[in-house]
Amino acid sequence: MRKKSVLTTALAASLLCSNLLAQARDIPSAAPTQVAGKTQEERGRLLLDQMVTALGGQLWLDRRTIEQEGHTAAFFRGAPTGSVTDFWSFRQLPYAGQPDVERIEYTKKREVVHIWTKDTGYEITYKGKTTLPKLQVDDEIRRHAHSIEEVVHTWLKQPGVIILAEGTAMVERRMVDKVTVLGANNDAVTIELDVTTHLPLRRTFEWRNDTFKDHDEDAEEYDDYHTVQGFPTAFAITRYRNGDMASQLFLKKIEYGNPLSPELFDPDRPVKKVHNLS
Repeated sequence: MRKKSVLTTALAASLLCSNLLAQARDIPSAAPTQVAGKTQEERGRLLLDQMVTALGGQLWLDRRTIEQEGHTAAFFRGAPTGSVTDFWSFRQLPYAGQPDVERIEYTKKREVVHIWTKDTGYEITYKGKTTLPKLQVDDEIRRHAHSIEEVVHTWLKQPGVIILAEGTAMVERRMVDKVTVLGANNDAVTIELDVTTHLPLRRTFEWRNDTFKDHDEDAEEYDDYHTVQGFPTAFAITRYRNGDMASQLFLKKIEYGNPLSPELFDPDRPVKKVHNLS
């Protein structure tokens, strides 16, 4: 009877282990996903190709201008400050040799203007033009250099770039494919894509903080997608600094492809109100 009891217990334990293993195989893993015949880098490139296609393909790559209207909310250490600001932005993308510049008008009267070039930023008010503080300029240039647009248009064309599919994860309870792009200078950007739509849900990068001699993390999460003029567009963008919410942006309107006058991006041009998007 004792032998039978031992054998029965062993058999039950074996069946239990088999069931647990079967269940474990059904749980999405954070390990790199495997695709037959594809390396980790080939899988990463495929995912980025799927992202570009989902965003609009060649038409998305060839966009020339973006106009936006919305408002932003500020946070400090993850808590809202109560500051909510209306904005209107006009961006000229670096298509066919034209410079990548942006004009952002703040407040309901649109009397505070920021103009961002590749190298610096200016604030224009009725008092005239001033260069924005260095920390603010450095932050904006760094974030722009690690944007999804820059990854696609610049990083992927650089020699020595490495693209790695890093498996699956969760972003706000949604399953994502993680892709990390490593530049030749050891810089890196991680983009997390919805496994179903292939649209980006989060972009993350780190940089060395020269003051504290450690690393900071900048993350942006994209939500509330709507298709505008054929382009899926995130109408809500939340920015995090070292895991703490730093700001949120909510769009009311967006238009692509409207001609923009070069005067809009002239930092020496006096502040002048322009019409709202129709």
